[in-house]
Amino acid sequence: MPTYQYRCVECSTELEAVQKFTDDPLTDCPDCTGSLRKVYSAVGVVFKGPGFYATDNRSKGKANAAKPAPVVDKPATAATSSSTSSSPAA
Repeated sequence: MPTYQYRCVECSTELEAVQKFTDDPLTDCPDCTGSLRKVYSAVGVVFKGPGFYATDNRSKGKANAAKPAPVVDKPATAATSSSTSSSPAA
């Protein structure tokens, strides 16, 4: 069952109530009998289980994730491609 947060309009008292979805919202403050309003706030989200990462939600993504990155050959430069020749000693 969800927990709802309420705040009194007159005295600013805050309270939480565990209610069913089908229950009517609370309307009377227990301290001053003023009117209550529901307080809406951000909800914490926890991602658990498969399906939340690029490699988890598609079979294509899993296949690509398992393969190593391709090796790119670099073009040879003049310093590395020249053959070493021994010059005769004079």
